[in-house]
Amino acid sequence: MGDTSAPGFRQGGPEDGPLLVLLHGLGATGAVWDGLIELLPAHWPGGWLAPDLRGHGAAPPLSRYSFGGLAARIAAHLPTGRPIAVLGHSLGGVLALTLASGWFGVQVTAAAGLGIKVRWTEEELAKAAALADKPAREFATRAEAADRHLKVSGLLGLVAEDSAAVSTGLVQSDGSWRLALDQRAFGVGAPDLPGLLAAAKCPTVLAAGEHDPMSPAEHLRALVIEPLMLPGRGHNAHVEAPESLLPVLDRLRI
Repeated sequence: MGDTSAPGFRQGGPEDGPLLVLLHGLGATGAVWDGLIELLPAHWPGGWLAPDLRGHGAAPPLSRYSFGGLAARIAAHLPTGRPIAVLGHSLGGVLALTLASGWFGVQVTAAAGLGIKVRWTEEELAKAAALADKPAREFATRAEAADRHLKVSGLLGLVAEDSAAVSTGLVQSDGSWRLALDQRAFGVGAPDLPGLLAAAKCPTVLAAGEHDPMSPAEHLRALVIEPLMLPGRGHNAHVEAPESLLPVLDRLRI
């Protein structure tokens, strides 16, 4: 296996069988997959890996953020000679499809993108670029920083302030608190989903919560004939109801 001793890399489960790689979205950390990980012994035949993306959680930042750059850092820690399935949420979903291209020397057998934002306006891209240029905010208390993290990661109302999904996203230094997230990651830009789907060397799945405003069914159907819509779920279906992703796991089990 690749070097999973790097900061922010967590793994578990059997060392044989297919490896399930779980990639979180922008602003979150690998801890958002904890609920699904608890279900894997009964629903996945191999092990799992849930890293923090570079510039998130415990993973060091990049000098410049791109989908290829982020995917390359993940690929460097993945094993060779073992089947790998990748499930990513939002930004992580784009990276799952990027790894499926085979450009990074990883044997991906199936890839799924959950809740990927397909359509971006110029205004949205400009707002993201402006956020990337802002310095990190310092907070006097953990509660203030936690509230900001919950909003940035889209987890407000879904997890508790003392959960791992929050604690892994905060840093304390010199008596103040800040987000572990590198602000510059907001500048990653908009993905070329048609290009990534065309480049994929393995089966791919696009999935989203039925009520996800960022990834509505009509946007996904412009890309694939039959997206997998999760009834009653929103943008963070993997946190809202981890069991709702079991049909996605079924599609990844090649």
